Amino acid sequence: MPALRKRGAPSPCRRAIGLLFLLLCLVACSGKTLEQTPPTVAPAQPAESPALSADPAGAVRPLDNQPQAAVFDGRTGQLVILGQGPTRAAASLTLLGSQQTSPRVVDLPGPMTALTDDGNGTAYLSCRGGYLVVDLSAARARQVPVDDAQKVDFTAIARRVDGTLALGTADGEVYTLKPGAPSASRTKVFAHVDALVAQGNTVAVLDRGQTSVTTIDADGKIGQSLRAGQGATTMAADPAGRLLVTDTRGGELLAFGVDPLILRQAYPVPQSPYGLVGSRGLTWVSQTAANIVIGYDLSTGIPLEKVRYPTVRQPNTLAFDDAAGTLYVLSSADGGLQVIEHAADPH
Repeated sequence: MPALRKRGAPSPCRRAIGLLFLLLCLVACSGKTLEQTPPTVAPAQPAESPALSADPAGAVRPLDNQPQAAVFDGRTGQLVILGQGPTRAAASLTLLGSQQTSPRVVDLPGPMTALTDDGNGTAYLSCRGGYLVVDLSAARARQVPVDDAQKVDFTAIARRVDGTLALGTADGEVYTLKPGAPSASRTKVFAHVDALVAQGNTVAVLDRGQTSVTTIDADGKIGQSLRAGQGATTMAADPAGRLLVTDTRGGELLAFGVDPLILRQAYPVPQSPYGLVGSRGLTWVSQTAANIVIGYDLSTGIPLEKVRYPTVRQPNTLAFDDAAGTLYVLSSADGGLQVIEHAADPH
């Protein structure tokens, strides 16, 4: 004879359904909290470089401003350096060609946060409220405000192949602007946008606090997101279609494919890797704890070290001229600009 149940007591089935409903509510609430406040870590930083133990390879030229970023523009044949002056409010763009005896300097209207280039004579810089377009041949800058973004701190910038600009913000949004358009579509899924890189019409987002890489497709939708080591700091694209990332805290060079986003290579690079640039031949990584730059061949599937050079102190920023094979190493400790010609060839 089945056991009697007290009148009004819930059946085992109803209790199970109630517990399942409560569990689903807790999971939903937990998911919402994580989405609003994604877990983060203290962003990794380059090592404080020691005093030089060897003379830097190549030639070293003085720099007036502290470099924040650098790119090489193929059409004009100029190294473009974003520098910060004695005060945070003072910024300038230094244009240096191989045949120039002295650089040209473009004074900027305020602090800039990031630099990118179309390789065809135009540079773009992110700033509060919008961005700057710089004609590198004329050494002339034009400020472009973004609609409804007067108080937005833009922290990163990238240009897609189709001319679309992507701007990242300090509070984790990406603004996407069609060529010449002042209004933008917006995507929000990040804690902070530290760097943007375009590979074709796919934009990759680096968040140092989440040590993650996320892709945004050409239609502005989120693609995939992956953890990038223990403390990712810098990111670059290369001509082979790879997305390169330095894991400074974990001591690795990471190479991703972007369609879909997948980690293809992870190779140990000790001594606090930070400076990073890709080229048609080698991938260049600086070791900030050793004042060394290394060129790796990624074409075989397993990165192979081909060359290494002693650098200026605090080699945080790299740029490369593919046509001439010249590597530029910029010191963040008043060590100047190092120029290594035919860098991929063993000296």
